[in-house]
Amino acid sequence: MGTDDSEGVPPIDRILDLAVAYNGRDVKRVNHLLKVHSFARLLGIGEKCGPGMLTVVEAAALLHDIGIHEAERKHGSSAGKWQELEGPPVARELLEGLDLDPAARERILFLVGHHHSYGSVDGLDFQILVEADFLVNIHEEGMDVRSIESLGEGMFKTASGRELLERLYLR
Repeated sequence: MGTDDSEGVPPIDRILDLAVAYNGRDVKRVNHLLKVHSFARLLGIGEKCGPGMLTVVEAAALLHDIGIHEAERKHGSSAGKWQELEGPPVARELLEGLDLDPAARERILFLVGHHHSYGSVDGLDFQILVEADFLVNIHEEGMDVRSIESLGEGMFKTASGRELLERLYLR
């Protein structure tokens, strides 16, 4: 962990290490990316994503908020639009040199650059990322039951996501 000796290490494990290292002592953001990644993996498996899509889902989950530090530095805000603007260049740099399919790399960057643009959801990988992020944000933001129900009706499309939302927050 934290070394340049990455031979034989799966790309997701390298991305996890790189994302944690990039966030440094920002434990709040490290915890957030770990939780979103876990839910995204769980949803990806539940939705029977193949290995390629699961790699995209997991990588995007680990990197989805990677632009926050740059957004705060450049724009004085961590608002979604600034995360989407600043995230892809940081993610591209972190992904450089990893053994990833070029199409998968571009999809990861697209997801990082659009993860707050809910009207742009264009595939199962994107839907899973959105749902995983919401599953974490509901708890972190202390949402009330009515807001959770409304969010569930509007944003949760996968069977696995709806089931997890219900199990965690609505039963």
